[in-house]
Amino acid sequence: MKKFTVIAIDGGAGTGKSTTAQLISSQFKFLHVDTGSHYRSVAAALIACKISEADAAVSQNLNKIKLDSEIHQNKSIVTINGLSYPKEFLRSAEINSKVSSYSSVSSIRSLLLDYQQSQLKLAQRKNFSGLVMEGRDIGTVILPEADLKLFLTANESIRNLRRQEDGETDQIAIRDRLDSSRKIAPLIQSSDSIVIDTALLSKEDVLSKVSQLIHNL
Repeated sequence: MKKFTVIAIDGGAGTGKSTTAQLISSQFKFLHVDTGSHYRSVAAALIACKISEADAAVSQNLNKIKLDSEIHQNKSIVTINGLSYPKEFLRSAEINSKVSSYSSVSSIRSLLLDYQQSQLKLAQRKNFSGLVMEGRDIGTVILPEADLKLFLTANESIRNLRRQEDGETDQIAIRDRLDSSRKIAPLIQSSDSIVIDTALLSKEDVLSKVSQLIHNL
């Protein structure tokens, strides 16, 4: 295992990215970064200002947004102008239904690209043993030089069931189509990523597989 390890986890909604990243973070003392929450937070801020994803004023309003980070245990939480949104709000039906549309806006992706890549230095500065970042374009765009790239999959019925168990309403098939077909940083598997189908695996089984991969680096 390397002295400082960078893990990229990609996959669609409900494939187990967050759970896997959290378990890895806890076991190896890696900083956990959930990039989905970044897009959700920016979308929430723009919705609060009544700025739609198609509005020409998006870029102007992004100039008013200052991004920073707060670390809670091993997780980096994005703040917007000094404030963070509760997890329950960020995963509400309204945000779930709109986050993919906002995520397709080039100016939003540009703003968050720099912020997300800065998390690596944050992890090093705070003396973490590594960084585990989850999202949809981590291995292809954000951290293309990651030491280990994982791509999680699961069939749609399993993913919908997981969302229901979490108490969420999510349009998984629609979000998959939007995220995979967008022109900028689409959800795709990188050629050097390792695919893990989490449909029939427990979270402990997934962690065991990933842990072995990390130890073998």
